[in-house]
Amino acid sequence: MKATLKRISVAAVILMLGSGLSAQKQLPFDGPWEDEKFFNVGYSIGLNAMTFKIDPSEQFQVSDSLYPSMGGVLPGINIHLTLNFRLNQFFDIRLLPGMSFGQRNIGFSTTSLTDTVFSPQKIESSFLEVPLQLRYGWRMRNIKPYIIGGINYRFDFYAQDKYRIERPVYLRLNKPDLYYEAGAGVRFYLSNIKMSAEIKISNGLKDVLAHDPHPEYPEYCNAIEQLKSRMWVLSLHFE
Repeated sequence: MKATLKRISVAAVILMLGSGLSAQKQLPFDGPWEDEKFFNVGYSIGLNAMTFKIDPSEQFQVSDSLYPSMGGVLPGINIHLTLNFRLNQFFDIRLLPGMSFGQRNIGFSTTSLTDTVFSPQKIESSFLEVPLQLRYGWRMRNIKPYIIGGINYRFDFYAQDKYRIERPVYLRLNKPDLYYEAGAGVRFYLSNIKMSAEIKISNGLKDVLAHDPHPEYPEYCNAIEQLKSRMWVLSLHFE
């Protein structure tokens, strides 16, 4: 998983640099015809930070129980195709099928106030996702600030159907989840390409924890009442 993320990161950086250099060869223009096309296609690359919203179990007060908390946040990678449908001069509908990769860490301690004393759970995820967004923007010559909102269906094909004995991971996640998303960005009209810089937050609606305790370490799963996904994404879109 880590080797795959490194290869994807290198490829994404090379792609970003190449697109940026080609876009700077000529001076930008401000012709309105680029915004009048009904359909545009492009690609998107970005970085994400995956976390969880953790609701500890009410059984935490019971003897020998654990308290869960978020560990350190690690960067992940997003790669998408962008399909943009223009409704009018202000509104667009966007479909961004693609993939995202990342890891989340959950720490466990005997009380909510002490340092972690149990093995942290390192949960890796590889999502197939289909964000559907409504974008509202207003053009000012060669830039266009905008805001977005929408939903995103994600399927975690890395989530395990059963526990693997060789891995010290004692939590399992359900594969599908539905998210609501909101964010903002700025589109730049360059001579050969349109580039957008965007940040958004993505909040899961479902409890993704598979409430199936590990046969040898049930205390990890039992310590969590509910687990919801959350993700911050910083993206560059090219059309």
